[in-house]
Amino acid sequence: MSDTEDVGTSPRITTAVSTSPSQVEVDRTATAAYDPYASRRQTAARVVQAIYLVFGVIEALIAIRFVLHALGANPNAGFAQFIYGVTAPLVAPFAGLFGNPQASGSVLELQSLVALVVYALIAWLLGRLVWLLLGESRAAVATSATSVETKV
Repeated sequence: MSDTEDVGTSPRITTAVSTSPSQVEVDRTATAAYDPYASRRQTAARVVQAIYLVFGVIEALIAIRFVLHALGANPNAGFAQFIYGVTAPLVAPFAGLFGNPQASGSVLELQSLVALVVYALIAWLLGRLVWLLLGESRAAVATSATSVETKV
């Protein structure tokens, strides 16, 4: 008989399955990852946000003062009196730094513009300082894994 002839028999397939008694099936695996520095960064971010909020309110009040002066608002009106009264101590350190050009009741109060720039810089510097002191620039991830195993 030749090797190429078909004799009508099917090829033999051998499958080996090994089962060991120590085989283990995992029912459940839980992995938890957390950043141990996250709470410190969050605290620093909250403090920086509070600083920016306070200085944002100061900046807004000074900007309103500048607009009221530039538009020639009536200084005897209640709102104008309130704004001028609240912002007077904030702008006082810059009084007399520049002359204030006037034209038909409108005043270009340059001291208010200088105050806006200076308070913005102070806010930024305080924010950076707080971040350097309280913030944590390191990042880490700590993981833990637990599994419940059952034997087959």
